[in-house]
Amino acid sequence: MHIPLQDAEIIYLHDFISHDESIHYLEILLDQIDWQQNQIKMFGKVYDEPRLTAWYGDQGLSYTYSGIQLEPKPWTGVLQRLKEKVSEVAKTQFNSALLNYYRDGQDSMGYHQDNEKELGINPTIASLTFGAERTFQLKHITDKSIKRKDIPLKSGSLLIMAGATQHHWKHQIPKTKKHVGPRLNITFRVIL
Repeated sequence: MHIPLQDAEIIYLHDFISHDESIHYLEILLDQIDWQQNQIKMFGKVYDEPRLTAWYGDQGLSYTYSGIQLEPKPWTGVLQRLKEKVSEVAKTQFNSALLNYYRDGQDSMGYHQDNEKELGINPTIASLTFGAERTFQLKHITDKSIKRKDIPLKSGSLLIMAGATQHHWKHQIPKTKKHVGPRLNITFRVIL
């Protein structure tokens, strides 16, 4: 389903992976992935990232954000299969993936753009979700008259951001006081 937003190209497939397969993938990935908690520097202070992450990809494709440089771990069999499935639908040959593990409702990611130089101009980013449903929020950077867009990302869903989306919109996964279980998402990318 295409989500109509000014200055953006966003597709949301709410049932990309079946419910049973999603549970299976969540269990495997939580167990197999080499999760880490990096530290980020903001406004002169150092903080633990409010989530766990992992960087996987083709050899030599490092990625830097918020002062963190990540070197890729080699694709696992499961990640390779998921990458091929997502690449086919997104019509993009992804070569890397940032995995995010939100352990509960207090884990989050603040507003940001995926606009690092390694991603090039108008990157396509495909976000695959397993586990607890969380709200994905988008807000336009310059036109404050455009209302924030909230998209509930359910387990097994695929969200594709393409075109000029990263130039005009910021996105986040906010904290929630609701009791929610763990959520894992894989953001497939192309490093140039």
